Amino acid sequence: MNKYKEIIITSYSDYFNYLKNELVTLHIENYFYGLLIISLLVFVLEIVFPWRKNQAIIRKDFWLDTFYMFFNFFLLNLIILMAMNNVTAQLFNDFLALFGLHLQSLQLLDLSQFSKPVALLVFFIITDFIQWNTHRLLHRFEFFWNFHKVHHSVKEMGFAAHLRYHWMEPVVYKTLLYVPVAIIGGFSIQDVFIVHFIAITIGHLNHANIGWDYGLFKYILNNPKMHIWHHSKEMPRKYGANFGISLSVWDYMFKSDYIPKDGKDIELGFENDEEFPKDFIKQEAYPLQL
Repeated sequence: MNKYKEIIITSYSDYFNYLKNELVTLHIENYFYGLLIISLLVFVLEIVFPWRKNQAIIRKDFWLDTFYMFFNFFLLNLIILMAMNNVTAQLFNDFLALFGLHLQSLQLLDLSQFSKPVALLVFFIITDFIQWNTHRLLHRFEFFWNFHKVHHSVKEMGFAAHLRYHWMEPVVYKTLLYVPVAIIGGFSIQDVFIVHFIAITIGHLNHANIGWDYGLFKYILNNPKMHIWHHSKEMPRKYGANFGISLSVWDYMFKSDYIPKDGKDIELGFENDEEFPKDFIKQEAYPLQL
């Protein structure tokens, strides 16, 4: 137990120092300023190319979503995720050691055998497919759906709505991602950074007030005109549709796509969402009170 206690303490200390360094040091892999730059660029696109022209630039819940964005992207790691990741990794390695195995012995794919662009593409596709399936679970099971309601409580779409989610969601995503990613070798922290920020950019665009569908690429990339139907309040399919995170191809392949018409002015939310809490603390506490 002392080993895991030490891991938790070290995780908090290391991430706090990392976060402090991110705020004062500019470098190519700076997550804080990377998120800030992407957010500002997509915000400018919303202003220049608004899809819903009657929607205010500072839309409903803009500041709540902005708080969520920075809380979930940075402070949540400090509070729980970094320590959880490191403890999970150690538990997994200790479990393998019981059978005389180690992580490297389980690796089925070595991305270093490919050129950098191909390796990044393969890593991106694998992680996106896992997250697509995880997203479906959040809608399929009531326990997970009660946490996911926080994200679907958005009533006006904008880029920052992308990162409005309950702290439990990344726990589920990271847990289900850990083993599949663990059996992939040959990628670096720089590769993770690149893939992560590509996904963040696509996610911001999907939630932005921009009426784009990317033409023929809509069958590959998730897009604002597709994703808004995922947030539709009136959904004929019981567990929803359009679960794509970055790629729409999975929804078209597995017949979970749904774009019946132009969704510019559809009502967003879920059944009885008028009773859902409106502030951060109550939204975070909501699933735990059921």
